[in-house]
Amino acid sequence: MQSLRAFKGQLTTLTVIALLALATGCSKPAEVSGAKSIQATTPASSSTNVPNKTASKLGDLSAFRAIAADVDGLVGKGDLPAAKTRIKDLEVAWDSAEAGLKPRDADNWHIVDKAIDGALKALRAGTPVAAECKQATSDMLKAMDSVQGK
Repeated sequence: MQSLRAFKGQLTTLTVIALLALATGCSKPAEVSGAKSIQATTPASSSTNVPNKTASKLGDLSAFRAIAADVDGLVGKGDLPAAKTRIKDLEVAWDSAEAGLKPRDADNWHIVDKAIDGALKALRAGTPVAAECKQATSDMLKAMDSVQGK
């Protein structure tokens, strides 16, 4: 059990470091940093008649969404204490990346931030209610997806 906790702690630390590195890189536009943007590699139209969705100005939120999905999965299993612990990882990563993300698209940043805050509030309640936590984590994922054009 101790080795599992140690592994989770190391994984959390590595995740936060990776997100901080991502956030540091997010402070420059893709054209300046030399990275290709998603729009540059995605065709302008497709033959499947799916509306063309542009990438968020916030950039790639997949690392944050992965943590949010973990939290949602834990809530779905009824493991609210583990979900409360895991959402702390999201809070730390999101807050650490704020300086690089918020200036890019403050409106969408606030949408996601508010949804994360709602999930944090539900999970940190004195007596968390599973249904409220599930709704809050679902809303958090929807907010992330909406700003990513999904």
